[in-house]
Amino acid sequence: MDLGLKDKVALVAASSKGLGYGVAKALAANGAKVSLCSRTESDVAAAARTLADDYGVETLASACDVRVAEDIQAWVDKTVAAWGAIDCLLVNAGGPPAKTLKEVSDDDFQAAFELTLLSSFRMIRLTIPHMAGGGSILTVTSGSVREPITRLGLSTIMRAGVAGMVKTLADELAPDGIRLNNLVPGRIDTDRVAQLDAVTSQKTGMNIDEVQARAKAGIPLGRYGTIDDFGAAGAFLLSPAASYITGATLRVDGGAARSI
Repeated sequence: MDLGLKDKVALVAASSKGLGYGVAKALAANGAKVSLCSRTESDVAAAARTLADDYGVETLASACDVRVAEDIQAWVDKTVAAWGAIDCLLVNAGGPPAKTLKEVSDDDFQAAFELTLLSSFRMIRLTIPHMAGGGSILTVTSGSVREPITRLGLSTIMRAGVAGMVKTLADELAPDGIRLNNLVPGRIDTDRVAQLDAVTSQKTGMNIDEVQARAKAGIPLGRYGTIDDFGAAGAFLLSPAASYITGATLRVDGGAARSI
């Protein structure tokens, strides 16, 4: 299936590794020009070189802390200067720390707001002026938008805000031909999930193998997902092949969510 991504310009946030890299990889494999960003310049530069070498596409790399408005603006400006209009945006950032809400301080709450909700709003707001011919925006969110996850109260609060923002903007921007959707990862084999498994191990006294075995037992497909599983879904939703999908939330979780 041709996704229609050849020579499309895509911004992919937090894409030096993990979920963001999985989507960047899938976009590059389908011929898109990919502008990657990450806080660590050497990591994102290496990721961009790998995609350019592996898929023969143009890439850009930018050091960007998505908590800083000026960094996002510089990333967008660099991309527009190189390639003109923007067609796709993947909104992505690391998650807040795992804590119960009674452990959360005001500073924790503010930091989570800036990392997860405010950064998403800024990335979208600064990108849409460059989507003159329409475009697609996809947020990487969490299963907590459907059901709270133990010890991830901050994530639940902030990502629920992102989901509400996306649904609102899907209505507001539809007349401009701009689509917005959410992509929900289940247990994808990333550094973030490894950290959460480690926290569970410490709290429960189970070793990592036991933690992972218990998690896999709750997944009908019986395994953690890969970044390629996630990336393929992301590339589809960002592509013209999904031109009649907006305001939607897709789960990539191996069937783990029990809701219909």
